[in-house]
Amino acid sequence: MSDAAERGRPGRENPGRATAVPHHWYDDEAGPVVRPYAMTRGRTSAAGRHRLDLIAVVVPEPAADDPGRDQSLSPEHVEIVERCSEQPQSIAELAAGLDLPVGVVRVLVGDLVDEELVHVTRPVPPAQLPDVSILREVINGLRAL
Repeated sequence: MSDAAERGRPGRENPGRATAVPHHWYDDEAGPVVRPYAMTRGRTSAAGRHRLDLIAVVVPEPAADDPGRDQSLSPEHVEIVERCSEQPQSIAELAAGLDLPVGVVRVLVGDLVDEELVHVTRPVPPAQLPDVSILREVINGLRAL
């Protein structure tokens, strides 16, 4: 490598002395960085083993009128309850709105279900939906009237 190229590289102005070059992988506007496993305390699923689909809707309980009062809740828990108080939201909507991974939101919502601050309405399983052929027969019967 030429001397000019060496001088152009950071920390190479004085090759005899090592200089510390600040290495930031984020910008100043990013704010504090919290790893997802820190938010869930290392858990990958809620203690109650709730099955939370992406389209499961989270609805606050009446007991969750002021979640900020509860000192045991993290800021993420409080924000989930507040978002659902405005309008019930699905797990996917919460994850997108909070800019958190879906797995983290599932753990946090599971915690809130265990604390009885929210309840989750699950979608109807496909086995319980009416058969398509029955619906077609009903439509054909209505058309015949």
